[in-house]
Amino acid sequence: MCAVDGLPNGHTPHTPAPGTLVVDTSRADRVGEFRGIAGPYWSLRPVCGGQEWEAVPEDVRPVDRIERLRAENARRNARSEGRLL
Repeated sequence: MCAVDGLPNGHTPHTPAPGTLVVDTSRADRVGEFRGIAGPYWSLRPVCGGQEWEAVPEDVRPVDRIERLRAENARRNARSEGRLL
């Protein structure tokens, strides 16, 4: 995962690899999976499935350890319940 925080103004954050878990700080620290680039925005997908959303790259940061653990646990629970991801 590429770090995106701590960049000087005017610099573009490094683009994470598809599938990387990231946090959208503009949406109450919502965790999503990076899917790709849509114009000036990054496309993110909810961890447990659902509709993708777009985020400004400067508002996105890598997940920390506890956020990753929670997201992976939520994904496993969704799979065990038979939800489509």
